[in-house]
Amino acid sequence: MSTHIDSTHFTDGTEVEISSNDNGFRGAWYAGTVIKPKNTNKNNKHLIIVEYKTLMADESGTKPLRETLDVVQLRPVPPREKRDREFKFSEEVDAYYSDGWWEGVVTGVLPGDRYSVFFRATREQLEFGQSELRVHREWVYGKWVPPLEQEEEPSNCMESKVGNNEKIQKGASVEVCSDEDGFQGAWFAATVIEELSFGKFKIEYKSLRNDDDTAFMTEEVDTAHIRPCPPNETVAHFRLYEEVDALHNDGWWVGVISKVLSKQRYEVFFRATDEEIVFKQSDLRRHLEWINGKWVSSESVCNSMNRKTK
Repeated sequence: MSTHIDSTHFTDGTEVEISSNDNGFRGAWYAGTVIKPKNTNKNNKHLIIVEYKTLMADESGTKPLRETLDVVQLRPVPPREKRDREFKFSEEVDAYYSDGWWEGVVTGVLPGDRYSVFFRATREQLEFGQSELRVHREWVYGKWVPPLEQEEEPSNCMESKVGNNEKIQKGASVEVCSDEDGFQGAWFAATVIEELSFGKFKIEYKSLRNDDDTAFMTEEVDTAHIRPCPPNETVAHFRLYEEVDALHNDGWWVGVISKVLSKQRYEVFFRATDEEIVFKQSDLRRHLEWINGKWVSSESVCNSMNRKTK
């Protein structure tokens, strides 16, 4: 996530992390360097030439790959971790794998400072050493959330509307993400039918039907695929490059406002599918991340920043 992106962050020589839209690379962030910002193109996009540090353009691995990308695919380099940091079960992390950082969830704390990490995007569970993991952070309005110095304390950039997974019980309204092809990256409204053992839940979707269209679809999901429903909010308008969730094909998909058409209509860019779609105001909501049992709110980040500058 890179909410409210300012292209002035990325001058010549700036070290950055880059997200890719190519198949097999979506969901990862790669280290790179800004070679040259370009002028805004005819579609009002800010384009930047970058050079990757770990991805090569040739088979011999001697020529770093260069690409011209939209600024929405860039973010600054996250802060370094504290040494010997221990990670906890169900904590969201980034794991260094296949030359990039991939978002995952800790599903097992193993002997010898080793951890099992589950990746929603690929449905894989792999083992990593402590040095191969970092805290999952989001770049929100020019600040990292959570910031390095506050990662052990509750941050006023986070709004705790619902507690941890113990609050998710029978009858609760939740959102569920899917790993099936064509549905990855979307969240779907559901109701918890039953709380099962080993951190699993039986849920019934509110919008997805079974194959013969006779009833709503039911499924068993684990804690890595379920979260409370985000708080209901009224947003007067969305801003250019603001990250949003868009209601599309019965689910909420994360995207970025790429063009403000009017106060009630917006063009939204989706990294996962590399497409742009026009939405009404009523089909969009402010994007929130559920991290370590709390909602990460862009607005609360801004309020915190304002308080610090007064």
